[in-house]
Parts: sequence; C-alpha cells; structure tokens
Amino acid sequence: MLEILGTIGGNILSLPGILGLAVGMMTRQLWLAATMGAVIGILETLAFAHWTFAKVEPMELIIGVLVGVCASSIGCLIRQKGATV
Repeated sequence: MLEILGTIGGNILSLPGILGLAVGMMTRQLWLAATMGAVIGILETLAFAHWTFAKVEPMELIIGVLVGVCASSIGCLIRQKGATV
C-alpha cells in the first residue's frame, strides 16, 4: 500500500503532475490536453526505466498515465475558466 501511495505522490510531484498541468494550460481542448498528459506519463515512466519497456512496471505506467491525464485536464479547465473571468 505504501509503495502505491509513494508512486502516486511521486508522479504528482514529478513530470506527469507538474508538466502535465503546464501542458494542459496551453490548450482549451480537453481531449488534446488529456492525450498530451498521457504521452507525458508514458515518456516519464520510460525515462526512469532507461528507455526500455522491459524495465517498466505496469503499475507505474498506469499511475503515470492517469496522473498525467488528470493533471493536464485540470490545467485545461484552469485555462478555460480563467479565460472567462
């Protein structure tokens, strides 16, 4: 349980969370932001696995993609809401 929570927290504070939020704020299209967040989650997981899929753990990949999609979607919604104020 602690390993899963550590992986989630690490991804939120790492590239999928922070870069996903920033990339999501660059577009107003939710589907595009979610796609870019998923790509960031995959690339971050691959970067820490030395660019080989053999070293990627499936749970880390799933968590990285989910955090990337959520963060970039939140960034997109921030942009949409901030633009109307």
